[in-house]
Amino acid sequence: MACWTKLKSSTWAYPTTVLCLYGFFANCRVAEPFLTPYLIGPHKNISEEVVTNYLFPIWTYSYLAFLFPVFLLTDFLRHKPLITVQGLFLVTNYLLLCFAPGLLAMTVLQVNYAVVTSTEVAYFSYIYSIIPVEHYQRATGYLRSAMLTGYTFGAGLGQVLISVAGVDYLYINAITLGIVSMAFLISFWLPMPQRSMFFKGKNAAAVGSQSQQEGPVGADCSGSGNEEMEHNGRAGWCSRGNVANAGRLLWQSFKESYSSRHLIYWSLWWALATAGYVQVFNYIQLMWDHIEPSATSTIYNGGVEAACSLVGAAAAFSVGHIKVTWAVWGELALGLFSAVGTGAIFLMVLTSSIWACYAGYVIFKSCYMFLITITAFQIASNLSMECYALTFGINTFVALSLQTIMTGIFVDEAALGLDIVTQFIIYGSYYAVISVLFLIRGTYTACLSGHFCNSMENKLIKKFNHFFSCLKRNKNTQEKKS
Repeated sequence: MACWTKLKSSTWAYPTTVLCLYGFFANCRVAEPFLTPYLIGPHKNISEEVVTNYLFPIWTYSYLAFLFPVFLLTDFLRHKPLITVQGLFLVTNYLLLCFAPGLLAMTVLQVNYAVVTSTEVAYFSYIYSIIPVEHYQRATGYLRSAMLTGYTFGAGLGQVLISVAGVDYLYINAITLGIVSMAFLISFWLPMPQRSMFFKGKNAAAVGSQSQQEGPVGADCSGSGNEEMEHNGRAGWCSRGNVANAGRLLWQSFKESYSSRHLIYWSLWWALATAGYVQVFNYIQLMWDHIEPSATSTIYNGGVEAACSLVGAAAAFSVGHIKVTWAVWGELALGLFSAVGTGAIFLMVLTSSIWACYAGYVIFKSCYMFLITITAFQIASNLSMECYALTFGINTFVALSLQTIMTGIFVDEAALGLDIVTQFIIYGSYYAVISVLFLIRGTYTACLSGHFCNSMENKLIKKFNHFFSCLKRNKNTQEKKS
């Protein structure tokens, strides 16, 4: 009891612990790796073509429609209500999967799930609005670990229940319903933040504007006593001046976020690569079912997703221990690992072995997680928290817009409605273009910095010296013989 009292009195440990618990249970979705087999199986009895070309595109369109309004609402309502809404819609999601039959119910399910994914921004940004700045790094690491642990445990448990215990997909979804219900209940324990990043009172906005002129942006996020009073009393919260101040702060943050060409290139890769990654992630189960039909064979989707999480986490963790000048070599790394991801996608397309397809997916997802960690670190290290949050939202919106365009042209039955193999060929070609662009840009950046050219020059000098020394040695040998 004393430990709980001490934890609750902490300015950062209590909200971090509760949010980690929420993140674990919200991402411990035992049934998620088996969604496609469940939809096309006897429980829902929806054809693979309808799932591919009708149902999944609805999620993409709904996600795009919700993303920007939810981003603004998250800051305006100060995060916690949106986290609770996410928990509620997660519960609704699995209620629909368990008990609602028919195509119309599954259509509603896709819109419902779009609310879940669009509110993820509240989970990622909540902690920065309530804990001191000096704990940001540790708290971020704990939250990522909680999400990873939950996802890995859920996917692994689902695989064990299906492969070993032979549990039906319906009961797997029922178990997931119970787990996400725990997340919904835990969300009520979260303390309510007393400040937001953009929708501040007039006095707080003035203080923020002055601090931007006098010191580093985001150096002091504590705000003023007047700001806290305005938040608690809601005085002036919806006033015209408050909205105008929020608009000005958003514009200032936007200009800072994309103030340098370096940040623009990193953000460009983020948006382009994420669009392709999400498409592959969304439709990979259909590719697996195409190679090895779930109705006639044992599937290992859960085990593969668990392995992806562990390998990807190890790759992301290694970023902090690799001593590389990312400002010089980072863009070249983006190009190289994007090329590896391209090869992995084409491996999934060209192989007839499900295990080779699984391996390609693990490689592709690990490369993406490795690179997105580098990208996020490079952007965050050069921006204030307000600007990073805005950059996260804008990059995600651009990525989702690109994904929506690809879905509307290649996937939607109202347009081309391509089969899953042709879709993956297009995704592989898309990633190939990204890799070529950043290989060219990365080589140019490295040459411009002098590192690459100096390295090549030193190698050439060494080779010429070795060549001439060999000639001289041969000449001396011939003279001695003569």
